[in-house]
Amino acid sequence: MSISTNVSSLQANQLFMNANANNIANVNTDGFIPTDTRMVDEKTSVRAQTRLADDTGSPKSQTDLAKEIPDQIVIGGVAEANVAAIKTQDEMFGSLLDIKA
Repeated sequence: MSISTNVSSLQANQLFMNANANNIANVNTDGFIPTDTRMVDEKTSVRAQTRLADDTGSPKSQTDLAKEIPDQIVIGGVAEANVAAIKTQDEMFGSLLDIKA
């Protein structure tokens, strides 16, 4: 695994979080059809694939908070794991990402 793989995962998970947050923000919007996001694992990267969820025909928002909230928790955990991996790789390869606050 390389740093670029972790970076692509972070970018994909940022897109996932953005779509997820938009779904939650529109939970009270009548007729809202949420975005469904899937993570696609490629040889050397990860990418987020989004599409509109299947329309159930409901006049209310079709956002399912029982799905969206746990997804946010998972996304946060994935981000933490990728950051930890990048930090470890940075230490192993001699401070490639020296960022001073």
